[in-house]
Amino acid sequence: MEMHQVRYFLAAAKALSFTRAAQVCNVSQPALTTAIKKLEAQLGSPLFHREGRHIALTEFGRRMAPHLGQIVEQAKAAETVANDFRLLNRVPVRVGIMSTIGPMRIAALMASIEKQAPGLETAVRDGAPEALAAQLDADELDMAILNPLDGLGENYRAEPLYTERYVVLLPPQHPLGACNALALRDLSGQPYVDRLSCEMREMVMGVCENMGVKLNARFRSEREDWVQAMVMANIGFAFMPEYSVTHPDSVRRPLTDPEVKRTISLVTVPGRKHSPAVAAFVRTVRSHKWG
Repeated sequence: MEMHQVRYFLAAAKALSFTRAAQVCNVSQPALTTAIKKLEAQLGSPLFHREGRHIALTEFGRRMAPHLGQIVEQAKAAETVANDFRLLNRVPVRVGIMSTIGPMRIAALMASIEKQAPGLETAVRDGAPEALAAQLDADELDMAILNPLDGLGENYRAEPLYTERYVVLLPPQHPLGACNALALRDLSGQPYVDRLSCEMREMVMGVCENMGVKLNARFRSEREDWVQAMVMANIGFAFMPEYSVTHPDSVRRPLTDPEVKRTISLVTVPGRKHSPAVAAFVRTVRSHKWG
């Protein structure tokens, strides 16, 4: 049984005319009828009643039609999978990731991507939420993973992935490490390492001002690794998203009164068509167990 024989049969079964079926299949009528006769011989029973130019399905033909139709659909599905696999490797998926997102979270995601779509190439850019949104708008990124803060507007679709709280990062042996949790007022006047790249920095500074909390900044940096290194050097404490902490010896304590949280979302542009590679990446991001 060959695939073109099955297609010719299905076309004839739908049109109930060898002539019209041949036109649909873009072959000559003799070629179509010959192929159908060979298919009948292979199956061992006629598929059509033939009365001059008129044809009708036999009982055997009616029973075989859905099964042969499934063969064609499965063949199409296999071709789609094969084509998608080829396309996955042509153009890298362009992903924007907010620079303050912890690398271990992204590493776990990329491990899932490798399992779900092996061989997919990813090009990552990091930056602030506003910069990533602008690159999305200019079609320089396919998607972004970031904290949309108060929203990016109707030009973007934001799908929440996970929520994380902010913690107070302390060096080992710091006196405040004896506390199970820390209120903002407990930190007033303490030496402080300022994370300039934090997208929620202005909000936290505003809360501190409203509460009369004075932060004694000793070091400022946009680099997350430098901030953590300065904390470990006992320069001061820092506010950090809990999943962004990478130093194994650092001390983390929940920040309470007020509790500060952020929501990380997958941001895409509504209506923009996704390539097979981008679609595979988006599916994995949505199904990933962020934990």
